[in-house]
Amino acid sequence: MTTAVITGAAGGIGLALAEALHAKGTPLVLADVNADALAVATDRLGATGVVADVTDPAAMTALAEQALRARLICLNAGIVGSAVGAPWEVPADDWDRVFSVNVSGVVNGLRAFVPRLLAAGEPAHVLVTASLAGLTVFPAGGAYGPSKHAVVALVQHAALALADTPVRVSMICPALVATGMSAEGVAPADVAAETLKAIDDGVFAVVPEEWHAAVVDRTRRIVAGLPPTFPGS
Repeated sequence: MTTAVITGAAGGIGLALAEALHAKGTPLVLADVNADALAVATDRLGATGVVADVTDPAAMTALAEQALRARLICLNAGIVGSAVGAPWEVPADDWDRVFSVNVSGVVNGLRAFVPRLLAAGEPAHVLVTASLAGLTVFPAGGAYGPSKHAVVALVQHAALALADTPVRVSMICPALVATGMSAEGVAPADVAAETLKAIDDGVFAVVPEEWHAAVVDRTRRIVAGLPPTFPGS
């Protein structure tokens, strides 16, 4: 059985994915920057733990070297940031940090793993945790929403580049999830279950059904030359 790698695996969606895959008997390599929380997760799930900062290309390369048999790569690590106001209210260092984790973290993961997966020549899958905030626009939210828009574009770009290879890529775009990022939302376990089913079914993007109309309306307004409205209004 091939191995799965999950970044941001010490909590939230990452931990829920780890638990769901563990229940299927999948060997796991879990990565997180939080060493203490990662140790708890790896001990409980019998997984290999790697303390790794996704913003560090060398750390991601080292992670890939420790999981050469991995054929499911979950690039899940992400942060909201400390400032959630309008763009001009967000300090420069917050913009840098959020984009470094959310966007560069995905790029570093793709750079570390995809060439190895292509060289292996076997069916493989890269799953990226994006967000509903990458498909819609809200009046606040700081750097998080713009960073997730970049992630959505990255995943689409990667999907086109990998179209004629055995490596598939997909993304999940959840709304609020009850994790360290939000006190409200759906249970991470529900997101994980839907995600793994989508991978099995060959679904490219998992978007909450109740938000489909808002996502379509945003694009319709753009091509019509109209300004945005609050999603769902």
